[in-house]
Amino acid sequence: MSEIERIDQNARRSRALIHNGIVYLSGQVPDDRTQDVAGQTRQVLAKIDELLALAGTDKSRILSAQIWLKTMDDFAAMNAVWDAWVTPGQAPTRCCGKVELNDPACRVEIVVVAAV
Repeated sequence: MSEIERIDQNARRSRALIHNGIVYLSGQVPDDRTQDVAGQTRQVLAKIDELLALAGTDKSRILSAQIWLKTMDDFAAMNAVWDAWVTPGQAPTRCCGKVELNDPACRVEIVVVAAV
C-alpha cells in the first residue's frame, strides 16, 4: 500500500494530499473577501503556489484545475489574472462554472491536481 501524506490537516479536511506522485489540493478561497474577483483570484493563486511548494512541486506541474465563480460576470476578470499566472506552454486541463459558494462574499474557489 502506498503512503498518503496530508498537508495542513484538521478534523474536516487536508488542504493538500500527496499520493503516488500526485498532489491534490482542496478548494482554495481568498482570505480578504472585500476585494473584487481579480484580487480574490490573486490571493487564491498565491495559496496554491504556497501549497504546491510545500508538496515539492509548482504551478508548471498542474494537471487539472476546477474554478468555481459566484457569477459568470466575473469570468473575464478572473481569466485575466489566471492567464498572467499560468506557466506559458504548461496550461492544465480546466473547467469553470458558476456555483453557490459557502460565503456570499467569496467570488472564487479553485481546486487543482498536480504532479509532484
